[in-house]
Amino acid sequence: MSPASTPSPFRQASKAKAEDLSDSRIARLCVERGLKMTGQRRVIARVLSDAEDHPDVEELYRRASDLDPRISVATVYRTVRLLEEKGILERRDFGGGRARYEATEHGRHYHLIDVETGKVLEFEDEEHEALMRQIANRLGFELISMRLELFGRRLATPDVAKSERPKAAKKARGTGK
Repeated sequence: MSPASTPSPFRQASKAKAEDLSDSRIARLCVERGLKMTGQRRVIARVLSDAEDHPDVEELYRRASDLDPRISVATVYRTVRLLEEKGILERRDFGGGRARYEATEHGRHYHLIDVETGKVLEFEDEEHEALMRQIANRLGFELISMRLELFGRRLATPDVAKSERPKAAKKARGTGK
């Protein structure tokens, strides 16, 4: 093979990254909903699929540009807006003046936002869901969806915070009662 026909390390790395990006949850949703999946959209879809937090557009841009330095912040904004329009992403406002995003197919869960740090804790609560369904039924409605965002400040008493934290974390992971 001549040097001219040997792929550059960048092209080889880019091809490997593109192959890794093709099967993200969000990329599959995009294809199912008829969106054309460019290389940069695949990168953004992978970043969103891999996110364990609720990134804003600037954080998405930082993560995506680590994978593909050619991605612009404008591309991230356009892609996020398109994914939101197609019902693939949901915008969340946890305060702080910036929208954050998560996949719509993230399952039923709720958010507790620390007003001092901005940290978002996800949790599930079957008792709350049952109560909300009862309220909707009592008022003559079938509950279609629920959204709950609690804003709070960590308790100053370490004993209370420590005793509740492991229970909430286990419940959120489905390993505790």
